[in-house]
Amino acid sequence: MWSRAKSISVSLGTVTSHMAEPWPTELRLDKDKRILTVSFDDGKSFTIPAELLRVLSPSAEVQGHSPEQRVTVAGKRNVGITRLEPVGNYAVRIVFTDGHDTGLYVWEYLRELGEEKEARWQEYLKDLAAKRLSR
Repeated sequence: MWSRAKSISVSLGTVTSHMAEPWPTELRLDKDKRILTVSFDDGKSFTIPAELLRVLSPSAEVQGHSPEQRVTVAGKRNVGITRLEPVGNYAVRIVFTDGHDTGLYVWEYLRELGEEKEARWQEYLKDLAAKRLSR
């Protein structure tokens, strides 16, 4: 499952849950390890660039402990994903090529990033421009 294949796929299978929220069935990295595809049991699938995952990491290092402490992460245009590490049955730790690995991406957050990808990306670009930072 964690070999050096052209793409990495983690099958999450079916878990009986009392939650009405869609459950991820697969996480797949593209061959360049720069796009994560997350598929859900309701048939929806989202492709999320590594750069977006990195700059919106749910880690305290990026998000802080309040909205005022949130950090704008710059210079991640070429970041990739080194590996995916399942965390229990509720999240995945994404290890990035820049060494960042402290964010736990719960399924709900991955779904949210997939659904709001374009809006989140535009907010990020505006934030970079306002702070005169570059990707």
